[in-house]
Amino acid sequence: MRFVSYLRVSTERQGASGLGLEAQRAAIATYTAGRGELVAEFVEVESGKRADRPELEKALAEAKRAGAVLVIAKLDRLARNVAFIATLIERKIEIAACDMPEANRVFLHIMAAMAEHEAQAISDRTKAALAAAKARGQALGWSIPGRQEEQKEAARKGAARNAAKADTYAANVLPLIEALQRQGLSLRGIATELNARHVKTARGGDWHAATVRNVLARAA
Repeated sequence: MRFVSYLRVSTERQGASGLGLEAQRAAIATYTAGRGELVAEFVEVESGKRADRPELEKALAEAKRAGAVLVIAKLDRLARNVAFIATLIERKIEIAACDMPEANRVFLHIMAAMAEHEAQAISDRTKAALAAAKARGQALGWSIPGRQEEQKEAARKGAARNAAKADTYAANVLPLIEALQRQGLSLRGIATELNARHVKTARGGDWHAATVRNVLARAA
């Protein structure tokens, strides 16, 4: 049996430090040992709430190409969203979760529904607690006096992180854009080709002539 592994962490800090990744990698190594060969690994740094995940798309494509099983450490590494899990299952790619090795497709649906319910329950409890605190007149978040400078600093750091992420993404996609340029394609033609290849922009959207121009300008 052949396996393609998919690992996901929710923050850039976790992705940079490896926090959480090594535990997932160890669980997958234990699961695949004696069952078959791990032929590829894909790592995503993205929120589980987002469905447009480029590394997951690559993992799914590779699993289909290689006739392999997509293996994850835990079901919630895919998503706490039953519709999203259903969509993956419908693509007819076998999925294995290390925390439930005997799970079949029906069981995956059930577990996804339970995970989605728990995520919603946590969200509801958090909203209720915040509403109760606000009703008592308690200051919340950035409205607390004296936190304005902290808010500005957080905004500056966020902008710097976004810029660094955009630079990294531009550097990764630039060789492909330059190769398409050498084929004589216009900016619009390059955008069309990138969309046809299911390559997403840094924000997970579709390409346009302006976004291709922005990547080239950023690289320059």
